Amino acid sequence: MDTIIALLRGINVGGHHKLPMRELKALLEGMGLTNVQTYIQSGNAVFQSEQTDRAKLAQSITVAIEDSYGFAPQVFLLDLASLQEAITANPFPEGEAEPKSLHLFFLDAVPQDPDLDALEELKAHNERFALIDKVFYLHTPDGIGRSKLAEKFGRGWDVSITARNWRTVSKVMEMATAVSTE
Repeated sequence: MDTIIALLRGINVGGHHKLPMRELKALLEGMGLTNVQTYIQSGNAVFQSEQTDRAKLAQSITVAIEDSYGFAPQVFLLDLASLQEAITANPFPEGEAEPKSLHLFFLDAVPQDPDLDALEELKAHNERFALIDKVFYLHTPDGIGRSKLAEKFGRGWDVSITARNWRTVSKVMEMATAVSTE
């Protein structure tokens, strides 16, 4: 059975698209997924599944949420190796000391022609970013809420994106590793 990480985009944000994690867990278990665990309200789940078609599984989760809650979040599915690769590839290890300053933006595809030069012009003097495969890394020592780069990156890339800070990524990896050894 494969261990899968689900990152749901746009739930429990600003009082919209409310989906308590205990209800998400029950919904996933009701779909036949096993060893389901969730982490914080931003839509992070780890589970095991026999389903090998990830696109079909992501769509099934989206449809189940829409049927039960009336909205259809995009669901990003990663396997354990993909999440580990994203962690290992982190080009800003010093950002790990302040995990809320380091963000990983997971993309559903590699952008065809991202204008990284325009992003260079937007970033603050102490901000740094890197696009590695389908992950955009952003280190914002002064906080992501103040970052013009965080606000505008990804526009025109024609990809879907969901973000998690380093603390969340690390915790989800810890959970996924534990589930994979059960």
